Amino acid sequence: MTTPLRRRLRLARRGAWYAAALLLVLTALVVGAVSRLLPLAERHPDRVAAWLGERAGRPVAFDRLETEWTRRGPLLRVDGLRIGEGAGAVRIGEAEILVAQYAGLLPGRSFTELRLRGLQLELQRAEDGRWQVRGLPGQEQGGGDPFDVLEPLGELQVIGGRLAIDAPSLGLQATLARIDLRLQDEDIHTAVERRLGELIGEAAGKLHTGRSRNDQVATDTRLYLLRRIDELAEALAALQRAIVAQAETHLDALMPGYTHVQQAQPVLFSHWLLSFFWMLQRDRERLGELRRRTSVCPLGSGPLAGHAFGIDRAALAAELGFEGITANSIDAVSDRDYIAEFLFWAALLGVHLSRLAEDLIIWCSAEYRFVQLDEAYSTGSSIMPQKRNPDSLELLRGKTGRLVGNLVALLTVLKGIPSAYDKDLQEDKERLFDTVETMALALPVAAGAIATLQVNAEAMAAALDDGLLATDLADYLVRRGVPFRQSHKWVGQAVRRAEERGVRLRELTPAEFAAISPAFGADVYAVFDFRAAVEHKSAPGGTATAAVREQIAQAKAALGA
Repeated sequence: MTTPLRRRLRLARRGAWYAAALLLVLTALVVGAVSRLLPLAERHPDRVAAWLGERAGRPVAFDRLETEWTRRGPLLRVDGLRIGEGAGAVRIGEAEILVAQYAGLLPGRSFTELRLRGLQLELQRAEDGRWQVRGLPGQEQGGGDPFDVLEPLGELQVIGGRLAIDAPSLGLQATLARIDLRLQDEDIHTAVERRLGELIGEAAGKLHTGRSRNDQVATDTRLYLLRRIDELAEALAALQRAIVAQAETHLDALMPGYTHVQQAQPVLFSHWLLSFFWMLQRDRERLGELRRRTSVCPLGSGPLAGHAFGIDRAALAAELGFEGITANSIDAVSDRDYIAEFLFWAALLGVHLSRLAEDLIIWCSAEYRFVQLDEAYSTGSSIMPQKRNPDSLELLRGKTGRLVGNLVALLTVLKGIPSAYDKDLQEDKERLFDTVETMALALPVAAGAIATLQVNAEAMAAALDDGLLATDLADYLVRRGVPFRQSHKWVGQAVRRAEERGVRLRELTPAEFAAISPAFGADVYAVFDFRAAVEHKSAPGGTATAAVREQIAQAKAALGA
């Protein structure tokens, strides 16, 4: 490099430094002058109001103005702030307006900030899942979205506010005694980073190092589902415990067993009820297996290719409570299998609950009267005073369609999308949250309905018909050496003969039995004992009392009781 060229470069660098220094000096002089002149604004509040009115696009008025110079720029404190005219004016009261002179030079940043202190906000969740904030200035007056009025004055901030959260469908009612909110954050990730910056300073800017929204949202969703899985597993176990308790209480109660909604064989009520315990036990086991597959941490996968900063993913996963880490970064950011599995689990559990509900709905009717729901789980009619409608059970049955629909909706979203992350995957949240909330409501209702169920053993016993013993009558002939197919035919003839005479099977005469087959002996009438028929089914898993006692012991062991 030639000497003249070096000389020119040195002069250029020196000139740049001089220019930068001069700019800093001029900026300091301007800032100093403005800070000295700022109190003059208090003498001309009308001009300040006019300037604010230009920004708001409508008249602005206030009762009192104070000014203060801050390191970020002029701060205007106003009392009795009103935006608009006449009866339609939005009354804000006390407010602060910061003229953030430096931030306003940056792209995407507001030149002013509107700070509201001490607001009493309420975050409400409607039945359709939409959230709404109440308590902002102007909402009680109607007239549209309050943000349309407030935001023209600057980036809206709430300082030292109080937030009540009301979400009945989530079982959530809570109050945050103090909150500081900036209501123009791009999303939850930027809100977290911004708040962390307010707490710890510039180090918060490193939060996004080696991370992407893709792996962060996948991590957050897994953490959320892991917590809710544990809650649902306990709710499911509570339903199982209610079933076991009722089975023990009504261990000996006899009832007709049904296939095709037709009387089939006598069983114990406890045996029927425990059939649902084992369905639910499989559901609980599936949930445990699902939890294991959900408990892998995708954080550190970046947008799709991983990260280049040497972050210990295993240590990070352990710190967050995961059991392991994902093996492939592309799969990690797009994997929604665990959500689909959860939705299937919930849909199948919903099917099981609907079957339980259907049986009980039928048995609650006047034609059966086998059981009666507690008043807490049934409702009256608005016009028919004698009605006790099993609404809780009908809702359990009806929710199954919703659960199956959520599963089909997600599978339809997942079908055919390309690898890695795609925005389609955002559709998983609505289905997931709705299913979680539905099961969180359904399981306690089912447990309460079972725990308070009143069982009418007399009505069940009165419904026992001799036809329930037809199979036992065939078994009687088998024990006497008759092939089962032949015994089945002869018992069918006996049943038809009793129907023709309009009598019970046990009321056929010995001669009538003998006319069908001499294999029917004088001891045939011993077959017509419902209790004995039940106790003969003593194989493991059968309906005999001893076998049901063993089932109860196994059920308690499965529950860890």
